[in-house]
Parts: sequence; C-alpha cells; structure tokens
Amino acid sequence: MNPGPAYAPIRADEKDRLIKSHLHMVSFLAERMVSQVPAFMTREDISSAAMVGLVDAANRFKPSMGVLFKTFAEKRMRGAVLDEVRRMDWFSRSLRQKQSRIAKTMEALEKRLGRPPEEHEMAAELEMDLESYRQALGEVSYLGCVSLHETIEDTPDGPTMLDNIEDQNSPSAVEMLENSELTQELARQIDRLTDKERLVVSLYYYEELSQKEIAEVLELSEGRVSQLHSQALIKLKTSIKRSQRTGAGQAFPAR
Repeated sequence: MNPGPAYAPIRADEKDRLIKSHLHMVSFLAERMVSQVPAFMTREDISSAAMVGLVDAANRFKPSMGVLFKTFAEKRMRGAVLDEVRRMDWFSRSLRQKQSRIAKTMEALEKRLGRPPEEHEMAAELEMDLESYRQALGEVSYLGCVSLHETIEDTPDGPTMLDNIEDQNSPSAVEMLENSELTQELARQIDRLTDKERLVVSLYYYEELSQKEIAEVLELSEGRVSQLHSQALIKLKTSIKRSQRTGAGQAFPAR
C-alpha cells in the first residue's frame, strides 16, 4: 500500500532547501544561548553546534510528525549545543555532586515541610551560611545544569519542562492547560515559587530577556538573577519529579 507523499521521506533537495531557509536560526540561537552556556564556549562554538543540529533536524524531519520544521529544528539545535557542552566536559565531577546535593536536600526538606523551602532554610540544612548557599546556586546555574530545556525524565529525548509551557501550534493557553496534566502541574509549581523567582522565570522564558536585561529590570545584580534562576528551576524539577511519583497535583497541599 502506498503511504502517500505526506508520509514519504523528504528528498535531498528538500533537505537542502530546509537548511538554507532556516540558516538565520543559527545566529539567532547563538545570540540567545551565549549567556546560558559556560563563558569559554564562544558564539562560534555555539553556532557550529547549532548548525550540526540544523542539518541533523533536516535529515530526521518527516512531514508526518505533525509539527513545523522550525519547531523541530530548534529543539534539535538546542540539543546539539548542549551535547557540545557535555562533550567539552566543562561540568566538573565536583560541581555535578554539588548540584545533586542541593537537589536532594531540597527534595527532602520540601517533603518534610510540605512546601518549597526558603533560601535560609536550605542554607541551614546544607550547613552553609546564606552567602555560601547563594554562591553554590550561582556555580550550578548554567543551562547544562538546571533549565526548562532540560528533560524531566533524565533521558536525552524525553519531554522538557519548556515543552509544556510553550506550544506555538496550540490554539490557546487555556486549551494547552486543559490538554496536559503535566502542564497543569508545572503551572501549579510555578505559582509556588517566590515572587522574584516567578519573575525571573517569566522574563527569561516568556519574554526571552537575557540575565543582564532581567537584572536591569529587577534592579538586581546579574549574579543574584543567576542564583534566583537556578533555585527556581531546581525547585520546579524537584517538585515535578515528586508529583509524578505520587500522582500529579498530589505532592503538596495548595497554598
């Protein structure tokens, strides 16, 4: 049975057309991600990795996927940049251990308190002073450590938290919320963040401001914005994982 043209692999000339017509995404993505990766990774490094992701997207794309190529390509390009970060092995073993310790401590403290812990509570639990705790948050704040682009299920191709916030093909935000339990749970957990944490997440992921721009808007240092971003995303991922284990929406009582 002939599957029809909609399900057939795209031709080589069509792949070339897709790549050429979306080349502008490479520089755009490099500009957006330059503040989200380690300082030693230059725009050229990011652009090179993003280009690899664009070519990979063109090779993998099928019209039957039911998504726009732009949407599919952006995810593959971001993934390629993160793969390059991991390949360069910038994230030291000690830093990974530090991030893991913060996340596990937050999960245990959140379970005990029945609510997301405050900064001073986390610092006390980790036997740190507040400034040392904030410094630790800053050290693990890069995209490779905590980000809405990171997968929830700790698998390379799993859904990300951002997938459940942004869906340009969805008719409306209301329908998007109604159609995804995970989206509803993420919305509930975002609402549980502190006011400043919510603002940072909103400005960074919805308004797509850089950390420098957010710092200017909130009249904070870039370092403090980085700390708030890191803590907010660790809270979200910890809460989402717990709610998935216990049943969506049942992890904590509503505030």
